[in-house]
Amino acid sequence: MENNKEISRENSSTINFGFPAKAFAYLNSYLFHPLFVPLYIILFLLYVHPSAFTGFSDATKVRVIFIVIINLLFFPLISVLLLKAVGFIDSIYLKNQKDRIIPYIASGIFFFWAYHVFKEQTQYPEVWVSYLLGLFLASSAALIANIYFKVSMHAVGVGGWIGFFYLLSNTQDVMMTWPLVAVLLITGMVCTSRMILKAHDAVDIYGGLVIGVLTQLAGWYFNAP
Repeated sequence: MENNKEISRENSSTINFGFPAKAFAYLNSYLFHPLFVPLYIILFLLYVHPSAFTGFSDATKVRVIFIVIINLLFFPLISVLLLKAVGFIDSIYLKNQKDRIIPYIASGIFFFWAYHVFKEQTQYPEVWVSYLLGLFLASSAALIANIYFKVSMHAVGVGGWIGFFYLLSNTQDVMMTWPLVAVLLITGMVCTSRMILKAHDAVDIYGGLVIGVLTQLAGWYFNAP
């Protein structure tokens, strides 16, 4: 039945995009892969936001980046590669819902661990801790949604990015107009790219965006920065 859904998705579009469009779509899909989004956000908070990491030395900032890369990028990626190596999933690209179940669970564990580690060290800004809680909630919500449809991980990632930047825009610490506009443009490119590559349909995309935004709102509310 899952294969029939994939065939239906591929046949649902009559537009055949040329090589330049597909190349641009692949570039966006890799450049703004959901595993990279937390890295982009921490870089923004460290080096663009005027007060989030005020007083942190350069060495400490590099250490924070290293922690983020290890826990939020490397470990989830290695998990997928190991799952493929032992035959638990069919493809590292997680093309069907079945392949996504264990990676969602593994990523959720790593995301919650990162949230716990940063939360327990009170020197780190609450806005970053709130984002991590939202990230964990997003992976959990996507796991549940995956039962019903192949929610777009890319849309969840950029949706969380939008939600987080929107929440930052409501604070008095930084003018977020242009960063928010930039993320909205990135979101449009990423979601369009996923459609061009016929990796998802509109329900997958919009569902992912809603999950990403709402879980950031929830993370912000429950962590109360």
